[in-house]
Amino acid sequence: MTKLTAPACCLGFKHHCGKMDLKLISITTLLGIFCYCFAQKEGNECINANAKYCGECIQAGAKCGWCKDPNFLKQGESLSTRCDELQSLVKRGCHLDMIEDPHGEHRVLKNKTVTNRKKVTDSSRPKQVKPEDITQIQPQKLVLTLRSGEPQSFNLKFKRAEDYPIDLYYLMDLSFSMADDLENVKNLGTSLMLEMSKITSDFKIGFGSFVEKTVMPYISTTPAKLRNPCTGDQNCTSPFSYKHVLNLTEDGKLFNNLVGQQHISGNLDSPEGGFDAIMQVAVCGKQIGWRNVTRLLVFSTDAGFHFAGDGKLGGIVLPNDGKCHLENGVYTMSHYYDYPSIAHLVQKLSDNNIQTIFAVTEEFQPVYQELKNLIPKSAVGTLSANSSNVINLIIDAYNSLSSEVILENSKLPEGVTIAYKSHCKNGVVSEGENGRKCFNISIGDEVTFNISITSKGCPKEGKPETIKIKPLGFTEEVEITLNFICECDCHKDGVKNSPECHFGNGTYECGACKCNEGRVGKWCECSSNDVATEDMDRTCRKDNSTDICSNVGECVCGTCECKKRDNPNERYSGLYCECDNFNCDRSGNLLCGGHGTCDCRVCKCDPMWTGSACECSLDNRTCMASNKQICNGRGLCECGVCKCTDPKFQGPTCESCPTCPGVCTEHKDCVECRAFGTGELKDKCQEMCSEFTMVKVKDRDKLPQPNGGSYPIVHCKERDANDCWFYYTYAVNNNTEKMVHVVETPECPSGPDIIPIVAGVVAGIVLIGLALLLIWKLLMIIHDRREFAKFEKEKMNAKWDTQENPIYKSPINQFQNPNYGRKAAVL
Repeated sequence: MTKLTAPACCLGFKHHCGKMDLKLISITTLLGIFCYCFAQKEGNECINANAKYCGECIQAGAKCGWCKDPNFLKQGESLSTRCDELQSLVKRGCHLDMIEDPHGEHRVLKNKTVTNRKKVTDSSRPKQVKPEDITQIQPQKLVLTLRSGEPQSFNLKFKRAEDYPIDLYYLMDLSFSMADDLENVKNLGTSLMLEMSKITSDFKIGFGSFVEKTVMPYISTTPAKLRNPCTGDQNCTSPFSYKHVLNLTEDGKLFNNLVGQQHISGNLDSPEGGFDAIMQVAVCGKQIGWRNVTRLLVFSTDAGFHFAGDGKLGGIVLPNDGKCHLENGVYTMSHYYDYPSIAHLVQKLSDNNIQTIFAVTEEFQPVYQELKNLIPKSAVGTLSANSSNVINLIIDAYNSLSSEVILENSKLPEGVTIAYKSHCKNGVVSEGENGRKCFNISIGDEVTFNISITSKGCPKEGKPETIKIKPLGFTEEVEITLNFICECDCHKDGVKNSPECHFGNGTYECGACKCNEGRVGKWCECSSNDVATEDMDRTCRKDNSTDICSNVGECVCGTCECKKRDNPNERYSGLYCECDNFNCDRSGNLLCGGHGTCDCRVCKCDPMWTGSACECSLDNRTCMASNKQICNGRGLCECGVCKCTDPKFQGPTCESCPTCPGVCTEHKDCVECRAFGTGELKDKCQEMCSEFTMVKVKDRDKLPQPNGGSYPIVHCKERDANDCWFYYTYAVNNNTEKMVHVVETPECPSGPDIIPIVAGVVAGIVLIGLALLLIWKLLMIIHDRREFAKFEKEKMNAKWDTQENPIYKSPINQFQNPNYGRKAAVL
């Protein structure tokens, strides 16, 4: 159980735990009490264990210790009080050398270093290292001693060895649709040998094939179809479930010859019986010839698969037994056992360290991709229509599989958990499920896993257990023996039927009696049948009251054993459990004001403190004013606090007078700089004006009023640097805290309205211009009229003929010719 601690928001309610009157507290307080009490109860696993002996105590948690001091228990304390966290036991008077607190350990038994092996050349082949002499994982064997709740950790190192041997088994679908694929696989042996020689000098290859179960409705069971399941003139071999053709061998030519002798068969339905074949390849290790090296199974098909439950179509209901049933290389029980389930296959492939490569056509690639997600250490490659790319597919899949390391462990004992943390290439660190894995591991790369194993309690029998951890797809593994600490060291020195335990009624060990069956009590002094008798209960009642052990304990053999509190610092005590150390008066939410100890519900105060809750200090130094007078001569010092007799004065030493003249002017600059950031002190505001708490309000109506509180309030009106008025109040409240409430917006004189002024000026100019223009026009009209009248007057007074111009001289001259009578001649 993970230890919980009470949240900070709950700590103020801890004094209520175990003694609350639901009628007298609010919902908020109730929630706080539940919050604290729950956290306390969940927090101390040692107390919650209620351990009766040392072994039971140390199994409760890694922080639990057992005090074996015979004189540790006080009157009324139960035996389980010996079990607590170490700091609590020491605080209660148990010396460290008297505390049983064993710890686990781990020892490495086999720690062979990983192999720095180089690839073997042809010239050096006689010096080839055996597979069992190659080490890729370190260490190989450990012993862990586990204490309940205490993890034991160790580092596991993995390094990919160069030129590591490889066994590859090629399992091929020989249904009719794979006819063209078989032609390409016939030359696979030598070609694959050549390519794999670039990776390892120790490579073996084997071959097997599969079709389908030999029952209806998977194949036709008519005699003719059993001889030749193909139609037309196609010559096919009889159908079969799985046939092992070639053991793992280094002879690539032999592979080609035997595969070349294989013939296509046929079946009725589309899915194939490949799971039957995979199961036999996995479990028939001796027949196949698997070595303890890298094992690869290439599964080649162009169809889907049958799995567990499909056998019912053919009347097969027995689940697959996961055992080898090969006779002369042929699987003989396909008609008897159902197809294996995927989970069953995963288990067998993992147990036999086989990594699977699914070489399938593009049509079924999504199906096998989903299957790959269920089978660890498997890969999927897209096979061309005629399997011409099978070699490249195998090489790519092998490189992908070998570049990842995934750790797995065997089944863990009950109560044991394991956690992984990986340190992979390029400083990548992962935890949780990803802590099991590292990817992109090249040959020669070294990665480290930190493995932590924790036990909770002890197995029922307490015997050592063995678990194994290994990388998937590899035969190497780490063997870990788990030992469990179920008893304390002092258990070995226990005295059976000891006289210390009431005439031999128990075993005296670790400072306490472990009672025999049928006996109870701190010293096994009482029979379990007599525990609840009336005579014994009478001795557990104080003053013949009705409450046994004050209702907070149990009467065991006539003696009160007080109940334990969830909080280890709180205890019941006394002959009748009538006392405790947590029900005293409190001050400031502290037991005995934090200035005393609670003894049987009465505060015993420290020197210079008095009162029922030690809340009253006898030291008058806190009442000394700056003038060296007690309370400034204007009050009395009571419990270290001044009680001012002059109501105008306030503060811890009666030196503050909020209503005295000059208060507003005194604080004006500080209020201005803090509220508006202006004034003479704006640059020194933070250091010189931090003595009061300031609150901004929206308007003057929101300011505190003189009758709104039990302390004087001064209203102030001052002018700031911008010639604006600002309003605030100043007061010293009952907690001697200086409070200033200020209106957030000053009152400033309103400026001229520019728009009307400009409009008025413009309008005035226009109107004046028009008026002047009209006046000028009027004057011109008057002037013109006067001139015209003057002209008319002068005209009337003129003395010359107005019909002719007096200065006009006609251009025509007339004369009379004397010779023509009196007729005039015109020249």
